[in-house]
Formats: sequence, C-alpha cells, structure tokens
Amino acid sequence: MGQVAFDTLKFVETLEKEGLPKNQAKAISLAVRESHEAVDVATKADIADVKRDIADVRKEIADVRKDLSAEIADVRKDLSAEMNLRFERVDAQISDVRKDLQLEMSSIRAEQKLIRWMLGAGILGILSLVVKAFLIPAL
Repeated sequence: MGQVAFDTLKFVETLEKEGLPKNQAKAISLAVRESHEAVDVATKADIADVKRDIADVRKEIADVRKDLSAEIADVRKDLSAEMNLRFERVDAQISDVRKDLQLEMSSIRAEQKLIRWMLGAGILGILSLVVKAFLIPAL
C-alpha cells in the first residue's frame, strides 16, 4: 500500500505560526509522520491498481470459460460420434441375430410341418388298423 503524502516542513511551519516553539513543532510533526507510517492506508492509486487486477482476473476467467466451452463442445461432438458409431454396430449385430433367428425359425417350421404330416400319417395308419381289426371281422 502507498503512504499518505505528509509535508512535515509545512506542518512545522504551520505550528510555528500558531506560536509553538520549533522543538515542539518538530516533535509533533515527527509523531504525526510516524503514526502515518504505522498505518497501512490504501491510496486512490492502490485502489485503482486493485481494480485493474480484478478486471484482469475477470478477463482471464472469461477467456478460460470460452476455452472450456469450446472444449466441452468438442467432447460432446466426439461422444456423439462415438455413440452413433456404437449404435450402428449394435443395430448391425441385432440385425444379424434377427436374420439368424429367422433362419432357425424357418427350419423349425419346416420340421414342424414334417412332424405334422408324419403324425397325421401315423394316426391314419392306426385308425386303419383299428377299423380293420374291429369293423372288418364283424362284416
């Protein structure tokens, strides 16, 4: 912090004009000067320096915010691209699984048709044997 301007000579002269002896005027002047030196008072220049420092810090913070915003936007773009790529891969895998399931289901359906025909033929064979065994001897 800066010191308060204090003109000791002028102060001594003022006290002497009012009738104080020179020794007392000098002693009072020294005491006042020492009290000013002991007090840490901010001057207008000190305050202006602090305000400039604050303005500089605010500008730096604004610059950092801009940089961070740009970096965040880049990360969002990268993440979005990565997620889209992964979604496309998952969709392709799901499509492959779906095709495999459809092929498997079509073979199962074909087997079911064959089993139905075989069961139908078997049931007809059994019915024909039952008819032959019970109805034909009675005729």
